[in-house]
Amino acid sequence: MSEGPSENTDAPRARAVLEHIVRSVVENPDAARVVATADGPDIRLDVYVDQGDIGRVIGRRGRVAGAIRTVVRAAAVNDGCTVVVDFVEP
Repeated sequence: MSEGPSENTDAPRARAVLEHIVRSVVENPDAARVVATADGPDIRLDVYVDQGDIGRVIGRRGRVAGAIRTVVRAAAVNDGCTVVVDFVEP
């Protein structure tokens, strides 16, 4: 599920938390993946899920997505970095 095109992406705790939450929310956890890239001083975590699961990770009015972003940002503090979580529609 994890793959990163850039080697400068080091937020292991935040990434693991994000992967766990996303896999817990979607119906098809095997199709979910997180791609990390360096984005200036931040680390960008792009979440890819099945077409049918995008609504589950975004939630009504973006509440689930907002909650996921908050938890992952808190986990990133332990990694000593800041992260930006983006949900990419297939």
